[in-house]
Amino acid sequence: MDKRVTIVDVARHAQVSVTAVSKVLRNAYGASPAMREKVQQAIAELGYRPSAAARGLRGQTYTIGVMIPELRNLFFADVIDGINAQIGDTDYQVLIAPGCNGEKAEARVMDAMIDRSMDGLVLIAPVSSKKRLNEVARTVPTVVVGRHGSSPDYDSVTDDDVAGAALVVDHLADLGHRRIAHIEHHETDRVRLAEMPNAQRAAGYRDAMARRGLEPVIASTSYTHEGGYLGAKELLARAELPTAIFAGADVVALGALEAIAEAGLSVPGDISVAGYDNSALAAFGPVSLTSVDQDGRQMGADAARLLLDRIRDRDRRTTQVKLSPNLVVRRTTAGPASP
Repeated sequence: MDKRVTIVDVARHAQVSVTAVSKVLRNAYGASPAMREKVQQAIAELGYRPSAAARGLRGQTYTIGVMIPELRNLFFADVIDGINAQIGDTDYQVLIAPGCNGEKAEARVMDAMIDRSMDGLVLIAPVSSKKRLNEVARTVPTVVVGRHGSSPDYDSVTDDDVAGAALVVDHLADLGHRRIAHIEHHETDRVRLAEMPNAQRAAGYRDAMARRGLEPVIASTSYTHEGGYLGAKELLARAELPTAIFAGADVVALGALEAIAEAGLSVPGDISVAGYDNSALAAFGPVSLTSVDQDGRQMGADAARLLLDRIRDRDRRTTQVKLSPNLVVRRTTAGPASP
């Protein structure tokens, strides 16, 4: 194995002091243009790469950790695209890890990112306690995406999930649907019921149904493909079938579509289906899923912008950004079949 090139090797190759190389690397005052050119040429010729650990000892590693709930949900890819677009012209590099929708797994990920001296964290829909999130944010600059509520320690970016759910209910009710069911993510924790997007969407669904004079019909499973499949199976086994299903996420809607097809029913002929996230799969022609667009790329860009601001100024007041969703209507929703 080749020996790693060090700052000492660069200094020898450029025939300058280690201090001079350090000044160039830090873009510090006192390095002349000629000195910079010599050092940069030596770096290029030797293929020198600064050690992240060493940079961390000097105060920055130029790494940003992004924790996502899972890898299978394409909406999170949109958020990461937005983060990358925002930091593309900076020296920062994004490193991604799944939190696996559990507090213990999230704790391991966050601790690992802190231990590696990452300059900032973007936590997407974390399920950890508010106390834990505040502790992390007091240790390292942090932005939380997709979790409602405010904090004196971290910035946040959310979608107006209550309004998004209402968009779906109003769209389906305007088409003539009366039996509109919702597949929600089962939640019992009091704080998460107030802050998590799934709970906000369920509350928005209930409020919109009440406003339209409709009775809510709910299957409580999980925000996964399997959760959508099991939720739809449960709804289809009831005495009175829904004429439309609002799945709380696109990945949930895909599971519901599978269960509906398995039951020999058609979409939207027998049952209309709408999702949430407007992920790449929703726009995929054979799926063509009606879905709420919460602009994941913009959420990611806003999160990265807030994080860079927080890295530069740890003491500024925290900011909460809330985006307004839009409904993208496609082929999975239509008026109910005639009785």
